[in-house]
Amino acid sequence: MVESIARVRHIRVTPQKARRVVALIKGKQAEEALAILKFAPQSASEPIYKLVASAIANARVKADKENEFLAEQDLFIKNAFVDEGTTLKRFRPRAQGRAFQIKKRTSHITVVLSTPEVAEAAPAESKKASK
Repeated sequence: MVESIARVRHIRVTPQKARRVVALIKGKQAEEALAILKFAPQSASEPIYKLVASAIANARVKADKENEFLAEQDLFIKNAFVDEGTTLKRFRPRAQGRAFQIKKRTSHITVVLSTPEVAEAAPAESKKASK
């Protein structure tokens, strides 16, 4: 019954490339997601690997704080998404004195880990509220 969130902001990976990697791990167990990210060839997999590891550590700390038992193999990725961050605009010289704009995009990546009990308890609460 533990849910933890980890975020990284202004990471120098384009959102389009980061979303490809995040799609690989959505809905998977946290340990399995780490294994997938460790061997994924994309450059965005390294910061996302660190983010998932941080979310696992956050869940461990939160469970200790609430005096709850946490089996790390039960954690799964409930939600993971990538938002667009600020864009750094740079200029390169081109032929005949022209300037060419280069956009260096950044991403905000969020990972939400949960244990199965939290995922099952949420729909039950919404059914009670609708009655």
